[in-house]
Amino acid sequence: MSKTLLITGGASGIGAATARLAATRGYQVAINYRSRDAQAKKVVADIIAKGGKAMALPADMAREADIVRMFQETEKALGPVTHLVNSAGFSQRTRVDEYDAALLEKFFAVNVIGLMLCCREAARRMSTKHGGKGGAIVNVSSMASTIGGRIGSSAYAATKGAVDSFTKGFAREVAPEGIRVNSLRPGMVMSEMTEGRLKDAAFRTSIEASIPMRRVGEVHEMAGAILYLLSDEASFITGAMLDAAGGGYII
Repeated sequence: MSKTLLITGGASGIGAATARLAATRGYQVAINYRSRDAQAKKVVADIIAKGGKAMALPADMAREADIVRMFQETEKALGPVTHLVNSAGFSQRTRVDEYDAALLEKFFAVNVIGLMLCCREAARRMSTKHGGKGGAIVNVSSMASTIGGRIGSSAYAATKGAVDSFTKGFAREVAPEGIRVNSLRPGMVMSEMTEGRLKDAAFRTSIEASIPMRRVGEVHEMAGAILYLLSDEASFITGAMLDAAGGGYII
């Protein structure tokens, strides 16, 4: 059976690294993006140049209609979705006393509700209850969920805590129906989301001093962990949280 992997937020960072690695392991890859059109098409071109099969498709994770269309277009072009990685996310540092409702709604619309709707669409296709043949899902969470995030990241951490809790519950629901669902919790990783701050030498030094391995992670390391959780090597693992964070935090 062909393996079709849909990756949300696949144009950059962990999502793009996962797309490239998955293609080398025989997956057909659908790369979702919201605004990074050129980057998404570059990832697709790189995969095709190496003999793989990939496509890019825009969709906003805050819009239910976009999510439904994304699954439909993936199926039309590549066949049934057998694997899903929810990597799309929104992050903005803000103190609690600076919150406004619109910002919080955006956090949860993208990081939680959009992810849950993607899982809904995947379950409707993968579950043996609905005539599917099973599948595997990885939700990209964060180590922020374990301690409430670094200072200024409490809203982001709250969404990732929701992702972890949902992952556990969803995994139990669909385990008898052939679907495995796990969460990857990266620590600080060098990516488009973090590179601006990590270019500050003092900030990077302080961050690395807080990590037991004394360094930030790389996107290829996260991709490897995701591909393991998607693979048959992890066939008895579901409802798990895998911390990929260099040992977590030194507090």
